[in-house]
Amino acid sequence: SLRGGRCYRYQWPRLLSALCAAAPGRSPPGQGESRGAQKTFRPAQRGIFWSRALEQQVPPGFDSQQAASWLETARAARVASLERGGCGRSSNRLARLSDGSRACVRYGINPEQIQGEALSYRLAQLLGIQQRLPPMTLALVEARGRQWGQVRDELRGSHWAEGAVVSLTQWVDNLTDVVAPAPWRSEAGSGRRLQPLAAGELGGLTQSQLVELVQWTDLILFDYLTANFDRLVSNLFSLQWDPRVMHRATSNLHRAPNGGLVFIDNEAGLVHGYRLLSMWDKYNEPLLRSVCIFREATAQRVRDLHRLQNAASELLRLYRTHEPLSGRLGFLSEQQAQLLQGRIDFVHKHILHCKAMATSL
Repeated sequence: SLRGGRCYRYQWPRLLSALCAAAPGRSPPGQGESRGAQKTFRPAQRGIFWSRALEQQVPPGFDSQQAASWLETARAARVASLERGGCGRSSNRLARLSDGSRACVRYGINPEQIQGEALSYRLAQLLGIQQRLPPMTLALVEARGRQWGQVRDELRGSHWAEGAVVSLTQWVDNLTDVVAPAPWRSEAGSGRRLQPLAAGELGGLTQSQLVELVQWTDLILFDYLTANFDRLVSNLFSLQWDPRVMHRATSNLHRAPNGGLVFIDNEAGLVHGYRLLSMWDKYNEPLLRSVCIFREATAQRVRDLHRLQNAASELLRLYRTHEPLSGRLGFLSEQQAQLLQGRIDFVHKHILHCKAMATSL
């Protein structure tokens, strides 16, 4: 929140203190921008939303039509080869499909991880941020089936269970690591609470830095809703024994060649994450509270899901409509569905709080 030109925290850690620089009337100059451009550029509108002009600068993610086309192709393609490495833990494989494309095949330690991956992907669609996630679908492992017949020997070496459901995620070339934004990195890494920062101390943020923060705010909101502990929360947790961890790559977050962020490997979300709330929400909730600026479209989706109280039913509709193997893994339990709606409601309440604070200035 902003008071008297200063940025005040809720609780540690205060996420993205640089966001304070994005308050109306505090437009940080971009590198190479003229003074005239600095005066007219407004990164925020109505106190709590990123400006449309800034959002238009965000690099495009995965186009919905291209994603749908890839999913259709991947479901019909044969797996031509399976290779170790490049797709996370040792049980996963990099698959080359019969059309020449590649996909990461993830085999969960237990089915709830694959279920979480699939449901997180559809929740991103429900929130309107699916373009930040690589297209993914489910596949049934059948050594004698049409899709897997060519890699029968590799399947034996993988120790995958016959009939297991795995996820296929589009392979993306030339991804690079992402480190948390500088103001947050330096404060969180110091091990102390973020203190009120004068807006003048945050000068020098470029437009490209603000463009990245737009994507970070969607990421934090998404990871709170799914209770994903295997991304930024993992880094924060590791601070207790690695004070430099915030200067290292953020888990399961990458940058595409065009500069856009890519949210990968979301299997800790929803099912697995909800089971471990008591351990990880002490990190996820302060992260959400530390963001008081949002993409307006994302906030609108949250508002609608709160008003209609239908987050789980809408997620189920998308899941059943777009995932042919949805019935194999099942859906959220009644308790998990209530947790999802409760977290939607909590985010909506937080956005209203941010709006009230901005209005009171």
